[in-house]
Amino acid sequence: MKKFVKLSLVAAVAVAGLTTANAKPLEEAIKDVDVSGTVVYRYDDRNNDVGGASAVNNNYKIGLNLKSKVNDDVTANFRIITATGINTNQSFAGLDTASNDANPSLNLSQVNFAYTGIANTTVIVGKQGLTTPWTVAADSDSNEQTGTGILALSTVGPVTIAGAYFNQTNLGVSGDDIATVNALSSYANGGGNNVATVGVMANVGPVSLDAWYLDMADVFDSYTLGAKASFDLDAVTLGADLRYTALSVDSQTGQASNADDHDLVKLTLTAKAGIVDAKLAFAKTDKEGGLVALDDDATTTIQGWMVNPTNKADATFVQASVGVQAMDSVHVSANYTEVESRAVGATVDTEEEEVYAKLTYKMSKNLSSYVRFGQYESKPTNGAKTNDDTRGRLQVQYSF
Repeated sequence: MKKFVKLSLVAAVAVAGLTTANAKPLEEAIKDVDVSGTVVYRYDDRNNDVGGASAVNNNYKIGLNLKSKVNDDVTANFRIITATGINTNQSFAGLDTASNDANPSLNLSQVNFAYTGIANTTVIVGKQGLTTPWTVAADSDSNEQTGTGILALSTVGPVTIAGAYFNQTNLGVSGDDIATVNALSSYANGGGNNVATVGVMANVGPVSLDAWYLDMADVFDSYTLGAKASFDLDAVTLGADLRYTALSVDSQTGQASNADDHDLVKLTLTAKAGIVDAKLAFAKTDKEGGLVALDDDATTTIQGWMVNPTNKADATFVQASVGVQAMDSVHVSANYTEVESRAVGATVDTEEEEVYAKLTYKMSKNLSSYVRFGQYESKPTNGAKTNDDTRGRLQVQYSF
């Protein structure tokens, strides 16, 4: 036994010596590594007067990004986030105050290599965010959609061309309409269906244009067209954002023919004059449906606080807000959102409405917070309220 121990010690010393001989000083090892990320805490409090249901949650999300230079042409990228398990939507680690405290785990969300050896071109291979208008590749405080595959971007003058293919994604567990997507998938899990997309983006004067096509194999294909502009007229800055998205469900899904064509058109107008800013937005979906995004925060849809037209048939969405930059670090706004929709085959519309105030405080460049407080209601147009919520939120975000 003593002889074995001695041999083990000799082996350990030999390995340690070999490791030391090949190791770099810490300063040299990390000099080409960029570190960035966010830490977010969110407190949500909801009380529904219909039925008396209530919920109070502490929510946490940490996102850590590491970017390491491999050589002059290749960069290794990693993203680590908090999560409540391996198969998660990569959103908040939520802790209900009615249950025990818990210790959320850290998961490897992205790991990939980026190649820039071709002029004006970037090719990313590996596990990465789904950089498309239908998805959210990375978010400090909400869902993230990721997948394994290849993404290529190439710029020629004012035009950028993008193409991507993913043979596996987390679309079966991440997103705001995963039940619908999984029901359409032949695997009963949208993460198993290959995703391919191509896009063209261009800048023409003050206007940014883009056109994209996406195919989720054996589930749906979709295209989106967008135009965004900003005009500085000295005393007033005006902005406009127009987008049309159409989605067709594949026939092999068995989806009814009266509910397989979805589209949404949206227009957002903004204005800022001095310390005052305002926004007015309008959106409309098709009578067969409004499933045009895989996440409610995606570019192809539009979102209030809790109200949106995504995956709602024959929906009319209106949003308005007015804000004041009361101080350099303090912004206050009043917000109103409503949507009226009618499910396929239904005879009565459903109305949703929210009104809330928001105060944003930016203490420093890397530390910001906001408080929201308001009311949310939903009901059929010919009946009593089905939801009457009083909602409050506090969120603090540190960026580094």
